[in-house]
Amino acid sequence: MGKDSKPKESGGKGKGKQAASGSDENASKGKGKGGKGGDGLGTCTYVEARRILCEKQGKINETYKKLQDGWLGNGDKVPPAEFAKVAQEYSECPSGKKGGDLGWFPRGRMAGPFQEVAFNTPVGATSAPFKSTHGYHIILSEGRKN
Repeated sequence: MGKDSKPKESGGKGKGKQAASGSDENASKGKGKGGKGGDGLGTCTYVEARRILCEKQGKINETYKKLQDGWLGNGDKVPPAEFAKVAQEYSECPSGKKGGDLGWFPRGRMAGPFQEVAFNTPVGATSAPFKSTHGYHIILSEGRKN
């Protein structure tokens, strides 16, 4: 019996630890000021975003460099219309034809790292490139609501 209860306990604890560490990660990402949710990052129900998706890391890095050279390198935010142009040129996703526009989507619709980054990127900000099971992404957060 002791052997049976240990895996169940550790399995349950493992899930709790994953959820807790995910929450801790989310709580620390994008905060920088040490605040506790005052900025609304990670707590909203819906996000409006654009994305660029590339299969190869080299291509997403080239895309990000273009954004850096044009805006991010100067500390500026990438205007949505300009992000859309870059998405039309570089994105390998069907949304690329629409300037990467994903519209509004609820928490739980997108998987794994994509959701984490989308819900933790401040409105108007552009994420750094990141990898998911679908390829390499860059996200522009355009809005959030509950």
